[in-house]
Amino acid sequence: MIFVDNENQYDPRINLAIEEHLLRNLQVEGDILLFYINEPSIIIGRNQNTLEEINYSYVQEHKIHVVRRLSGGGAVYHDHGNLNFSFINMNGREFLHNFKKFTAPVVKILNEMGVPAEMNGRNDIVVEDRKISGNAQYAKGTRLVSHGTLLFNSDLSKVSDALNVKTAKIISKGIKSVRSRVANISEYLSESMDILKFRERVKNGILAETDNLTYQLTREDWDSIYKISEERYQQWDWNFGCSPKFNIQKTRRFSFGQIDARIEVHNGNIQEIKLFGDFLGLRDVGDIETKLIGVRYDKIHLQQSLEEIELKDYFGGLTAEDLSEFLFA
Repeated sequence: MIFVDNENQYDPRINLAIEEHLLRNLQVEGDILLFYINEPSIIIGRNQNTLEEINYSYVQEHKIHVVRRLSGGGAVYHDHGNLNFSFINMNGREFLHNFKKFTAPVVKILNEMGVPAEMNGRNDIVVEDRKISGNAQYAKGTRLVSHGTLLFNSDLSKVSDALNVKTAKIISKGIKSVRSRVANISEYLSESMDILKFRERVKNGILAETDNLTYQLTREDWDSIYKISEERYQQWDWNFGCSPKFNIQKTRRFSFGQIDARIEVHNGNIQEIKLFGDFLGLRDVGDIETKLIGVRYDKIHLQQSLEEIELKDYFGGLTAEDLSEFLFA
């Protein structure tokens, strides 16, 4: 097995690009092992509705990255206490959905460290029925990525804060994450260590079972990685716009009356919007509805479009900032 060092990259938009580059472009004899630690971020499953999975205001306030990955499954919170491992199998499509092949070595190492870890169901590793690792896969041709998390010393309070949606009711055709009981591996260790020492223990344990080779990323590799990151993982269209078609209902009472908004979003843009309520306006809100068709569904673009309308003619003293915050936040 060939170990690839990510050279202390903590940006999830870079780390996911490294993984994709290795899958698509690296020509080596043998399978690849990659580890990475991400700064605070929410990693969204390939088929999920991003806005359904995150507490948007909390994420914005705390400057948490939101990045969509290529594999399916649920949204997960990453921080400096979470170790991510990735097996890239050069001829591994036959192992698609066979998570045990890749998690068994990890479980074995944890057991040797005194952690009573075991597989639970299809793709989780648990300790005493508390989840410490979730895993997912994706393939390209004959190649397969099987990657997972290891909660070592993560701030678990941030998990519920960042993933707990506090806004409107959203009805989606996407896959909604299951919030499982979670635990940190450090709780079960008798030996004190930091996450870097833990990473070395896991890495050495895995490589001890195979030929221990190391590949150093070249300048050409990094050029490809940065290009992938820029064209995919740094793009709003990928991280938010690729969400499946979904409908949102929002209701709020203002000083001038109640507004009930029904919004249909597809590919990140508003496809249809209807505004109902008991407000008294001078003009038909259909003007606003028409104006917002095709607008990107985020607060900035909503506000920019609404600033072109004299909203006082429709809702009294409501500003473009107020209405855009209501429609999105």
